Amino acid sequence: MVGRKTIKESRPVLDRSRTSVIFVDINNDLQSQIAEYYTKKLFPKIYQPFSAGPEADTVDCDIIITMHENGEDIRRHRSKKFESEFLPEGQDYDYVIYTHRSVFDEYASKTVWKGKQILADMGDRKDFKATDDKELAEEMWEMALRIRDWVKENMADPEQLKKLVSA
Repeated sequence: MVGRKTIKESRPVLDRSRTSVIFVDINNDLQSQIAEYYTKKLFPKIYQPFSAGPEADTVDCDIIITMHENGEDIRRHRSKKFESEFLPEGQDYDYVIYTHRSVFDEYASKTVWKGKQILADMGDRKDFKATDDKELAEEMWEMALRIRDWVKENMADPEQLKKLVSA
């Protein structure tokens, strides 16, 4: 594009003064993005949140629009694979939170994160019953609110996360 400057982002570095957490779903396109957003928004001094997945796609356009219409802005979020240049080098997160049971079941036993993995099944777009755009937006927003509430309830105290570790 003419006249548009691209800004080179540097690879983030883990900030050991905060608890690092990565939210994981298969494509890093929906639930994990919402969880990362709300953790960053609600607890910026406690957590350094990230999100990724074994595969990358694009962040779900419907959730971007729905959240924006409700005053929440994730337009700059991007889908990331575990090896992404937009994640810290290495995989030394304090906690890994899977947002889908199927991803947890497939990957929890295969990762380097043993002893700090949490299953927090946050629902799936496949469960939606929407028959039109209005209903889809309502279901998307309900999912975002459920995830926000999970973050509020479980991330307020890092000690709480220790109790949730399941693998």
